[in-house]
Amino acid sequence: MLSKTTEYQFDGQRKWHLIDAKTESLGRLASRIVLLLQGKNKAIFAPQLDCGDFVIVINTQFVKISHPAKWDKKVYHFYSGYPGGLTGKTLRELANQDPNEIIKKAIYNMLPKNKLRTLRFNRLKLFVDSQEGKELYASMKKKGQKSSESQTK
Repeated sequence: MLSKTTEYQFDGQRKWHLIDAKTESLGRLASRIVLLLQGKNKAIFAPQLDCGDFVIVINTQFVKISHPAKWDKKVYHFYSGYPGGLTGKTLRELANQDPNEIIKKAIYNMLPKNKLRTLRFNRLKLFVDSQEGKELYASMKKKGQKSSESQTK
C-alpha cells in the first residue's frame, strides 16, 4: 500500500492586503478576509496547501453591524470550566473593551477547523486606527513584497 504524503508549506510569495473596515458590515468583511487568508483567490489553491496571503485590517473600531439591535442582543459566552462559571458579554461590551476581538472571533470561527487554522489566522493583523496599519503596509511594500490595497467602497 502506498502512503500518501501531503505538503502543507507554500513555496510561492505571499501578498499583503490592506482592508479598511470602516464601511463594511462584520459578516461580509470576515468572509472576504477568510477568502484571502485561505488563498481561495489564487489559481493554485488546494485545501491541504497553506497558500493564503497576509491581511492587514485597519479602523476596526468602526466596523458596522447589520442590525442595531444586535449590539445588545448578541452575547459571547465564556466558560471557566468550574460549576457556575458561565459568563457572557454583549457585543457592545466587547466592542468597548477591545474592538479587534469582535473581528478576531468572526474570522476564527469562519476558518475551516483543521491543522492549518492557526497558521492562517496568524497572518491576520488588526489595528484600531489607520496609521499603524498603513505604516506596516508601507514597510512591507518597501521590502519588495507584493501588495494590494483593497479599500472598501
